[in-house]
Amino acid sequence: MLPPQGPTPAGVDRRHFMKTLSAAGLVLGAAPGLLAAAVTGRRKRYAIVGLGSRYRMYHDAIEKTYKEHAELVALCDKNAGRLALAQKRSAENGAPVPAGYLHTDFDKMVREAKPDVVIVTTMDSTHDEYLVRAMELGCDTVTEKPMTTTPDKCQRILDARAKTGKLVRVLFNYRYSPPRTQVKDILMSGEIGEVLSVDFQWLLNTSHGADYFRRWHGRKENSGGLMIHKATHHFDLVNWWLGAVPVRVDATGKREFYTPAMAKRFGLSSHHDRCHTCPEKDKCGFFMSLADNPGLKSLYLDQEHHDGYFRDQCVFNPRIDIEDTMNVIVGYDNNVTLNYSLNAFNAWEGYQIAFNGTLGRLEHSIVEQVYVNAADSDDAQGAIAEGGTRTRVIPLRGAGRKVEPWTGTGSHGGGDKLMLDDLFLPAPPADKYLRAADERAGAISILIGAAANQCFTTHQPVDIRKLVTGLGTPEYAPMPSRTGPLPMPQAARIRRG
Repeated sequence: MLPPQGPTPAGVDRRHFMKTLSAAGLVLGAAPGLLAAAVTGRRKRYAIVGLGSRYRMYHDAIEKTYKEHAELVALCDKNAGRLALAQKRSAENGAPVPAGYLHTDFDKMVREAKPDVVIVTTMDSTHDEYLVRAMELGCDTVTEKPMTTTPDKCQRILDARAKTGKLVRVLFNYRYSPPRTQVKDILMSGEIGEVLSVDFQWLLNTSHGADYFRRWHGRKENSGGLMIHKATHHFDLVNWWLGAVPVRVDATGKREFYTPAMAKRFGLSSHHDRCHTCPEKDKCGFFMSLADNPGLKSLYLDQEHHDGYFRDQCVFNPRIDIEDTMNVIVGYDNNVTLNYSLNAFNAWEGYQIAFNGTLGRLEHSIVEQVYVNAADSDDAQGAIAEGGTRTRVIPLRGAGRKVEPWTGTGSHGGGDKLMLDDLFLPAPPADKYLRAADERAGAISILIGAAANQCFTTHQPVDIRKLVTGLGTPEYAPMPSRTGPLPMPQAARIRRG
């Protein structure tokens, strides 16, 4: 049975809003039995704000996998159509339909639905607004990466966390991916000694990579650019792998592929506003059809009239102000140096990384499957191609060894399931790798990207320690000592002739 009708969110024409919900067979209001579950203390109460493609994993996890421990009590978005779709999803999950609120009624949602935890999956640049306000209203918080997009917004989150004492959890699912955890395990073992430098190359292909230039991500004011929205994943991995804190950044970046000039070189007359109405769609290799994909159509094309957002903007549009080619050098508090590059128009997707240590070298690479966000596909986001993981340990002298990779299934190389267990189970297994991340880890990952963005403009290195105050150091698993004695490598053998 559907819940009784509730109040119309503020700032929305009631007739229009109810018509939208009625089309999905849903109405607003609190679901029967929700309060009863809360009184027993058996389940934690969650609200989700931001109902684009990113939120669905958490929605289904709460209502299916972890329904004995969690309940979804409210949904919030700025788009009435996506709000109706999310409530319909609950009905299809066989769960009580959560109360629905537009973003202008966020405070009202917290007061009425009384969530214990607010999960934030909105546009990156708005994460701080909801995290800070949720903490001020007495809720713990969970946020998708990146935690936020600028040092000022980061400072707001750090200050609210210190003032309210409420929790901030930042979801870095790559930490939980089995082959990436295996890299952490090898580094912790001391097999290559203490790491002195890291070389890291990440490649985005012209399917997934191009997709960042079609969406709101193509504007730095929304996403912080790929240095923050995408690279926060990568910087966090290195921070966590090393168990270290970045202190200095130097970087260069440019946009040279996704430009109007490149459109002409590909034989197009010019850029256009979007794919859906493009007069040159038949000859553009970057055309994406929202109408032909049920997932993209229902979530975006059918909801455009609510907020005017186009999911299929031209990748060559001059509105884009984010870079597609980036190179970064990061110095850490333990004197490790990271050499990192990100390229968004490559022939394959994945990465190559090498850790150079006092006793040897660890090489690790992954090829990921092709994926387009929100598209209907059997391919999971971040899924690893078959045979796509390679890891090798090479001592300073002597033969190297191939490492049989740890494996998992599902999105992000099997990391999402493990992360969700850690997030939603009331007593998750002990984790010697300390993969759970808080606002400190969230901050240092985005501050590398923010510093890089600053370098792109000033062409001067940036001291990360000057960007925010009161940061603190994340909790890391123990790493090999940087001061203890080392075994002497075996004698070099020189061949003659």
